[in-house]
Amino acid sequence: MPSVAERVVILGTGGTIAGVADASRSGYRAAQLGVEQLVAAVPALAGVAAAGGLECEQLAQVDSKDMTHELWQQLAQRCAQHLARAEIAGVVVTHGSDTLEETAYFLHRVLAPAKPLVLTAAMRPATALHADGPQNLLDAVTLARSGAAQGWRGVLAVLAAQVWAGAELRKLHGWRLDAFAGGAAGALGAWVGGRLERWRDAPATPPLGLDAIAAEPAHWPHVEVVASHAGATAGLVDALCASGVDGLVVAATGGGSVHAALLPALQRARAAGVGVVVVSRCAWGPALAADRSEADWRTPWQARIDLLLDLLRQRQAGQPGRPP
Repeated sequence: MPSVAERVVILGTGGTIAGVADASRSGYRAAQLGVEQLVAAVPALAGVAAAGGLECEQLAQVDSKDMTHELWQQLAQRCAQHLARAEIAGVVVTHGSDTLEETAYFLHRVLAPAKPLVLTAAMRPATALHADGPQNLLDAVTLARSGAAQGWRGVLAVLAAQVWAGAELRKLHGWRLDAFAGGAAGALGAWVGGRLERWRDAPATPPLGLDAIAAEPAHWPHVEVVASHAGATAGLVDALCASGVDGLVVAATGGGSVHAALLPALQRARAAGVGVVVVSRCAWGPALAADRSEADWRTPWQARIDLLLDLLRQRQAGQPGRPP
C-alpha cells in the first residue's frame, strides 16, 4: 500500500481531456469520459490506482466554456476538504482548457494551499491519435504525489511538460499543444530529460478562505468585462448599469488607456456605486498607473475574479454598494 505521503485525489470536471472525437474526425464532444476511464487509459496510473494510491471523483462533466460560479464553489470546497486530509499528498483537477486560467486563478485566490493543487487539461480529445491528455494527467499526478517534498505547493497547472502558477496562467493559443503561458514571469519549472526541475516558487498570496465564497452563487455580484476599442461607445456600459451590474472590468488598450467615449459612462457607473477596474487587454503587457508608479499585470479575467471577490467581501462586511 502507498504511504500517506503518496495518495492523490483526482477530481474530474470534464473538458477536452475527457472528450471523444466524432466519427468524421472534424470535431469532438467534450466531457464524455469519466475520470476513472482517463486513469485506466494510462498504464502507470492504473497501477497506482490498483495499489490504492489514487482516489477518483467525478465532480462534474462539463465543457469548460460553460463553467459556472456554482461549480467553482463546489470545486473549491471539495479541493479544500481533500487537501485537509492528512493522508492526501495533493489533489489533481482535470478541466477544460477554455476557462482553465480562470478556475486556476479563482482557486489560487480562495485557497492558496500548502500542498500541491494541480490542474491539468488537454488540447486534443482522449480518442485522438496523439492525445496529449494522458501525459498531462500522468505529469499532474506525479507532481501532486511527490511535489511537496520538492517544495511544490499552491495552485499549479501542468500542461505540455511545463508547470505554471495558477496565479499567472493564461491561454494564448486555440489549438497548439503548448497553448499556455505564465505571462512575463514564465514557467515555474518543467520536465527536462524525464526529470522535473523547479526554477522558482509560485507567487504567494494570503488566501481568502472558503468563507469568502459561502454565499449562494446565485447571489454573487454581477461582474462583467467590457472592452475599449476603436469606435467604442457608452451604450454597453450604460446598458449594463441599467441592468443592475455590480462591477465592470475594462479591458483597455495598451498600458491601460480607455476610449474617450467610454470615460463619461465609467464615471457615471462609479458614481452609481458600480465597481470599476481597468486593466490592459494586451497579452504580454501590464496596465500602468497614471503616475507610472506601479503596473497591474492581471488579465481582464483575473481582474474580474478579484473584483467579484472584493464585492463579495464588501457585502459580507455590510459596506455600501449596489444592493444584491
